[in-house]
Amino acid sequence: MTDVVDVATRSRMMAGIKGKNTQPELMLRRALHARGIRFRLHTTRLPGRPDIVFPRFGAVCFVHGCFWHRHEDCRFATTPGTREEFWQSKFVSTVDRDRRKQGELMIAGWRVAVVWECALRAGAVDTAAAELTDWLRGTSSRLEVGGN
Repeated sequence: MTDVVDVATRSRMMAGIKGKNTQPELMLRRALHARGIRFRLHTTRLPGRPDIVFPRFGAVCFVHGCFWHRHEDCRFATTPGTREEFWQSKFVSTVDRDRRKQGELMIAGWRVAVVWECALRAGAVDTAAAELTDWLRGTSSRLEVGGN
């Protein structure tokens, strides 16, 4: 399949994709703050530099984009039709890194939550924030929020 835009345009588009303070992350942070949950952001001292850190609860949260982090069976986890080997290699390394860093956090005693981008679409932010808030107040070590 041929790309619908030229190489320079595609390069500019890809360079504009942010790694932190993304729209899904900002939406979740606003909803958590409105619920009275306080947090730290992008703590570099922790493996994987979690998006949201809840020191009071001994927990961290990653807000993952379905495309980049390969949310299984999600309609937003599409694969580009060009340079398939490049993309597969990139996706595999991203998923492996996610798994490794989350494991390191759990070994260090942190509880780990992953909120998928698709769980924050179409006005479902409050539902995701409620699920995350309940998990923070509980004792479970892992949480994954994301519907397809």
